[in-house]
Amino acid sequence: MTRAQASYDGVVLCAPVTVAYQRYSSQPAHWWAGRAMRSLAEATGFGPADIDGFCFASFSAMPDTAVGLIQHLGLSPRWLDHIPTGGASGVMALRRAARAVQCGDADVVACVAADTNRLDSFRHTLATFSRFSQDAVYPYGFGGPNATFALITDAYMRAYGVTRDDFGKLCVAQRRNARSNPLALQRGELTLDDYLRARSISDPVHLFDCVMPCAGAEAFIVTTPEIAARRGLQMARILATIERHNAYPDDPVQLRGGWAMDADSLWASAGIAPAEVDTLQAYDDYPVIVAMQLEDLGFCAKGGAAEFIRATTFEIGGDLPLNTNGGQLSFGQAGAAGGFQNVTEALRQVLRQPLGTQVPDADIAAISGFGLVNYDRGVCTAAAIVEACR
Repeated sequence: MTRAQASYDGVVLCAPVTVAYQRYSSQPAHWWAGRAMRSLAEATGFGPADIDGFCFASFSAMPDTAVGLIQHLGLSPRWLDHIPTGGASGVMALRRAARAVQCGDADVVACVAADTNRLDSFRHTLATFSRFSQDAVYPYGFGGPNATFALITDAYMRAYGVTRDDFGKLCVAQRRNARSNPLALQRGELTLDDYLRARSISDPVHLFDCVMPCAGAEAFIVTTPEIAARRGLQMARILATIERHNAYPDDPVQLRGGWAMDADSLWASAGIAPAEVDTLQAYDDYPVIVAMQLEDLGFCAKGGAAEFIRATTFEIGGDLPLNTNGGQLSFGQAGAAGGFQNVTEALRQVLRQPLGTQVPDADIAAISGFGLVNYDRGVCTAAAIVEACR
């Protein structure tokens, strides 16, 4: 049964911020969060006294959570949240902060994600990632996401007839999108032949199927239309959101995500169809997850991703502009900030504030998140539809 959502009237999103990523950094996550807050202040004029809500996501700020960050940043909010859902954290921050503003629990919420990347950061993150991984994976000499996603990718390809050429088309399109973005860490030309000939990492996952870990931060503001207007800020409204955790736990291998359980509610509440979306910013730690989202969000039928990919162009001027900043596969994956960059890029495109090339006439963006892969599947999924206030 499709359940109608309460509207998000009286709430807007504004001031998308990206702190330029770096491959490695000796600075802690706190420093990156501080840079994001400074950028928000420069973009909006909001100082610490104006921000009465704070939402934070990070893998590398430990042992601190949002509680430690507010002291570090000199904030005194009356509403606080810490979201440990990785690639789904951006959409979840958006929807939680929106309800807080709507209920009057906060007027101006800064949503921030920040992570550092030292030479040994990735190893430490893996070692402490989850109890499932520690108990069921690491004792057998298996660690990290590449092998997990190789199993998912292989099963998905066998089930639905998707090929490496199809995944390559997604990766090449995102690299072309990244080439106009001065902040993307990987802007060199990538051809389909380059993709297909790249070395194997964990078959069938090859080099250009994998994101590059880095350091960086993303942020945006959730507030009321009146407050945004007084600051002269461009703003977007929320048409609908969904969130799901531990969907389909009995599936022997992940071929679908929680989006499939709630997509009908998303589109019905938004009052539009997937064909009316001007740009899709989908979480892209591996191309198989992008294909899965195309199906589960209703852009094509389940099992129809191969045909849809072959018939669709995903460049900025194409049929469905996809991950227009390059996505994590070309922009970089700054830990939990990777789960925010699809939100900030969606906002930039509909607000006409792109880092690179503007999607022509973009007014409506779909945003999708995916996070917290334990030893066999991603546990957290979310999505949102946003529209520019013109």
